[in-house]
Amino acid sequence: MNPQLILYSFLTYTFLLFVISWFTSRKSNNESFFVGNRKSPWFVVAYGMVGASLSGVTFISVPGWVGDTQFSYMMVVFGYVLGYIAIATILLPMYYRLRLTSIYSYLEQRLGFWSHKTGAFYFLISRIIGASFRMFLVINVLQIFVFDNYHVPFALTSVIFMLLILLYTFKGGIKTIVWTDTLQTTFMLGAVVFSLVIIVQGLGLSFSEIIGKVFDSDYSRIVYTDWQDPKNFIKQFFSGAFIAIVMTGLDQDMMQKNLSCKKLPDAQKNMITLSIVLVFVNLMFLFLGAALFIYAGSKGITIPALTDNLFPTIVLQHLGAVAGIVFIIGIISAAYSSADGALTALTTSFSIDLLRLDKLPYDEAKKIRLRKIVHLSMAALLILVIVAFSAINNEAVISKLFTIAGYTYGPLLGLFTFGLFTQRTLKDRWVPLIAILSPIICYIVSENSIQWFNGYRFGFELLILNGMLTFTGLFIMSNKKKY
Repeated sequence: MNPQLILYSFLTYTFLLFVISWFTSRKSNNESFFVGNRKSPWFVVAYGMVGASLSGVTFISVPGWVGDTQFSYMMVVFGYVLGYIAIATILLPMYYRLRLTSIYSYLEQRLGFWSHKTGAFYFLISRIIGASFRMFLVINVLQIFVFDNYHVPFALTSVIFMLLILLYTFKGGIKTIVWTDTLQTTFMLGAVVFSLVIIVQGLGLSFSEIIGKVFDSDYSRIVYTDWQDPKNFIKQFFSGAFIAIVMTGLDQDMMQKNLSCKKLPDAQKNMITLSIVLVFVNLMFLFLGAALFIYAGSKGITIPALTDNLFPTIVLQHLGAVAGIVFIIGIISAAYSSADGALTALTTSFSIDLLRLDKLPYDEAKKIRLRKIVHLSMAALLILVIVAFSAINNEAVISKLFTIAGYTYGPLLGLFTFGLFTQRTLKDRWVPLIAILSPIICYIVSENSIQWFNGYRFGFELLILNGMLTFTGLFIMSNKKKY
C-alpha cells in the first residue's frame, strides 16, 4: 500500500479529533479535565469505553495470538463479566459515595498516607508500562509501513504521535475524551467488520462457510483442562475476573470516565453494558484471527515470526488500498482511544495523589498551569518508555501486558481488598515494604513453579497470588482495633 495514502489517512483522522476537541474543550477548567464536570451521558461513556477497553493490543495482538493460544482467551473474557459485576456493585458505589476525583484517595481515607502514595505509585507504574505497550503496537505499524519509507527514526515517530495526543487532550481532558472515544470505537469496530468481509471474499466463501471452517479448525479451541497448562480454563476464567477488577475497577484511567457520569446508577449501567458488549466484540477479534491464519495458509503467505504483525501484513500488503485505509484508521482509533485516556489519568493521579493539587492554596489559573506541566511531563515519560520497549519486543504484546499487570496491579488488589473487606487498623508505615516484597516473591515463585509444584506453570493467575501475598502482609501488619 502507498505510504503517502496511509499518511494522509492518519492526518485526516487526526484532524477530525482536533475538531471534536475544539468543540468539547471550550470553557474547560480543572473539574472539566479531571471529571468532565460530572455531566457525561452514561451511554456515551459506555460506548466509548468499548474502544478504550480494547485498545491497539486487542486490535492487533489478539488476532495474532490465536495461532498460539487458539480461542482460550475467551475464558478470560467470560471472567471479565464477573469482574465488571464486582466493580458495579462494590467499587463504584464506594467511589461515588466519597465523590472521589482520584480513586486512590480512598486508600488515604481508609488506610493512611503511605497506603495512598503506594497505591498511586503502582498505578502510575502500571499505566505508564501498559499505555506504552499499547502505543508501541500502533507506532510500530506506522513506522514499518509509512515512516521507514521516509527514513524517519522510530523515536521521532513516537514524539509526533504523542504530541498529537497531547494537543487534543491538553485543555479538555476527560470532557474531550468521552466524546472522542465514541468516534474511535466506531472506526475500530468498523475496521474489524470490513476486514472480515474482505478476507471472506478473498477466500471465496460465504459467511456461513467461514464460520464453519473456523469452528471446525484447531483455532476455535476454548477449553483447556490440563491443570498445569497456563491456558487451563478455570485459571483463565478467574484470572479474567481479577484482571477486569484491577485493570478497570482499580485503574484511574477507566474509572475516571465512569466518575464523569451524572450519578451512580448511570455508571453502573455503563459497566454492565460494557461487560456484555465486550464478550461479543472479543469473540469477533478472535474469529478475525482465525480467519487471518486460514487466509494466510490458503494464499501461501508466510506467518510473521512476531504474530502481532500478521493482521497489518495481510491487510496492508494483500487486501488492497481501501482495506488498508480502513485498517489504518481502525488501528489509529484503537491507539488514540487508549493513549488519550491513559495520559489524562496519569496527569490526574500525579496531580491529585502526589502533588495534592486539589489541596494547594493556589488560584484556579495557577492550578491549571501546574496541571499542564504535569501533562507535558507524562507525555515525555511515555515517549521514553515506548522507545525503550521497541528495543526489546519479541513476543505478543497482550501476553506481556497481562504478565506485567500481575506484578504491578497485585499490590493495588491487596490494598483495596484489605480496605474494603476488613475493619482492622493498619500499621501504615509498613505498606511500601509489603508492596515491594509481594511482587518479588511472586517472581521467585513463578520462575521456580515447575520445579517446586510438580510441573505447574503460572499464567495470568499470578495477579491473584500477588494480591493474596499483599493482603497477607497487610493483615500481619495490622491490629484488631477498628478504623
